[in-house]
Amino acid sequence: MPFRRHHHASPSAAAFDDRAHSASIGTLATAFCVGGVLILLALATARATRTERVGGPADGAPLMRAPLQVVAPVDLQRYAGLWHEQARLPNRFQKQCAGPATAEYTLLGDGQMEVRNRCILDDGSFDEAVGVARVAPVAGQPGAGRLEVRFAPEWLGWLPAVWGDYWILKLDRDYQVALVGTPDRKYLWVLSRAPRLDDAALDAELDYARSLGFDVDKVELTGR
Repeated sequence: MPFRRHHHASPSAAAFDDRAHSASIGTLATAFCVGGVLILLALATARATRTERVGGPADGAPLMRAPLQVVAPVDLQRYAGLWHEQARLPNRFQKQCAGPATAEYTLLGDGQMEVRNRCILDDGSFDEAVGVARVAPVAGQPGAGRLEVRFAPEWLGWLPAVWGDYWILKLDRDYQVALVGTPDRKYLWVLSRAPRLDDAALDAELDYARSLGFDVDKVELTGR
């Protein structure tokens, strides 16, 4: 009986112990959850840091996808004339081309340039597209090599969609070799005055294009 009496006489003490026990469990659970979140955050940070360390120019990753810069100034009178295509990224405009391709630029009286693109087809004939190019001004860079090209009919010239970007990304001092591309890095051409550019010079142009974030591995050599 004493045992039983002691058992019934202490309900408040037992209840107090239960509350303390529950509080301890709650504290431990909270600490566990907080610790788990901190661990997950640490793992995510480590993974992001590792990814950032791996990505870079050494493995072909673009240089932070920085906005492309154009050559400035460009003397369009010197730039005009015949250029031979040496390499390009595949594009839908030149799918039918099977041989050498050229681009000829002629200055017009209104400050624009006529653009005449030619390429050899499978049957030996040639395909030709004629358009115009105009300067797209760049603030603080007079004469910058940022052009827009249109091959659509003149009456559609008021539509922004018919104008395509033509950015001169690299140009040697003698105006003999040019690297041309678009700001979205989808289009790229290597042009030279000579019908065939020296291999070392071509490699230098493509290496530079790679450093700008162009997918040079997909380039087609067309001047070979």
